[in-house]
Parts: sequence; C-alpha cells; structure tokens
Amino acid sequence: MATNGEEQQTQAGRHQEVGHKSLLQSDALYQYILETSVYPREPECMKELRELTAKHPWNIMTTSADEGQFLNMLLKLINAKNTMEIGVYTGYSLLATALAIPEDGKILAMDINRENYELGPPVIEKAGVANKIEFKEGPALPVLDQMIEDGKYHGSYDFIFVDADKDNYINYHKRLIELVKVGGLIGYDNTLWNGSVVAPADAPMRKYVRYYRDFVLELNKALAADPRIEICMLPVGDGITLCRRIQ
Repeated sequence: MATNGEEQQTQAGRHQEVGHKSLLQSDALYQYILETSVYPREPECMKELRELTAKHPWNIMTTSADEGQFLNMLLKLINAKNTMEIGVYTGYSLLATALAIPEDGKILAMDINRENYELGPPVIEKAGVANKIEFKEGPALPVLDQMIEDGKYHGSYDFIFVDADKDNYINYHKRLIELVKVGGLIGYDNTLWNGSVVAPADAPMRKYVRYYRDFVLELNKALAADPRIEICMLPVGDGITLCRRIQ
C-alpha cells in the first residue's frame, strides 16, 4: 500500500505531458506509448507545432500526440479526401489530417478564435499542406445551416472531427449527420470528459469540467440511441466516439 508521501508524489507526477488527457491509470504506461510508438514516428512538422503549442497558455485544449497519430492513421484507412474540422485551436489535429489526406484532399476548418490558430499556419505552410485547408473564423452552426440549405453538400464528407463547444455537440450532430456520407465517419472528441462521466454528481471537479459534463452525457446517450449510425467509443486521449453513418 502506498504511503501518503508516495501518493502525493504520484499525483504530482501526473499530466507532465502537454495535452496529456490520457485516461490510463499509469502515467508510466502513457509515457511508454508516447516514447515507443508516437514520438519516434511523429512527423517533424507535428513535433514542431506540438512544442509551440506547449508554450501557449491554453495548451490543455490541444489534441494529444497519441490521438493525433490515431486520427492520421484512421484517415488513411478510410481513404478520406473531403473532411471537416470544427474546433481547430492551434491546428495540431488539423495538420495530422492534412498530412493524411491526398494532395487534392480538402479540409473545411472552423474555429471562433483565429488568434489561437495563427500559431499553426507557418508550420502548416512549411509542411506543404496549407493548400488543403480552408479556414473559416466564427461559429460553425450558421455555416452548417447554410451548407444544408444549399443542398449540394449533403452526404459529401468522408470524415468530420469535432473538438469544440461541448454544449453544442448535439446541435452539431443534428446537422453533420446530413453532411457526412453513408459509410463516412464523424469523430466527437472528449466524450469521456476527464473521466467525469462516471463520477458522482457531488464529486469535486474543476468548474469547466462540471459545467460541460451534462452536455457530454447528453451527447453520449443520444449517440447510443441514434439508429442512423454505428458507434465506437475509444479511451484515446480524453475519449473519442466514432460514428459511422449507415443510413
């Protein structure tokens, strides 16, 4: 049994990695994954952007390196070409996507904060994939509504990644299910939300975790009951739920 000092030392050692949202109980195991599988294969441009993002005051918002690797491989496996990302931050997951899709692939990227995103473009330009990205600053919902109204975007997306305002995830899903193709994927990030989804309602939580917890729970319940999709919830990063449209 660990002594109080050992427990404190263990807690003090947690979350040393920027973007460390792993739900693994052992930090040593997470570090093993990073050092054995992720970092040796991480493209130099992604490493550069990850290290730049580490210096940003809101770096906890970034996609973790292991999740970036997962998304990159997933996109290659499904041969994604036309993609969308809602919630970009500095662009780490966006870069992972841009590197995975073919030269004529496209990403519609939306975020309400261009200032955060400005950290990414110099690295993305240097990586030679900036031509694949169309960045729109502002709320995504009006853009999605316009796309649906236009009619020509229905079922046109191979992959859509959402890592944005959790209180709008349900609203995003109502629209994205029309825009992703049958057989295409939507990935919702943070669906295990710091593990709070199984915590008692009166458990101590950071204010932002408590605020968004019910929205995440609502989304998870809705996705599980949606007959238009097949789902798979994975404990990668802070939890990602993949939704494959089947009808």
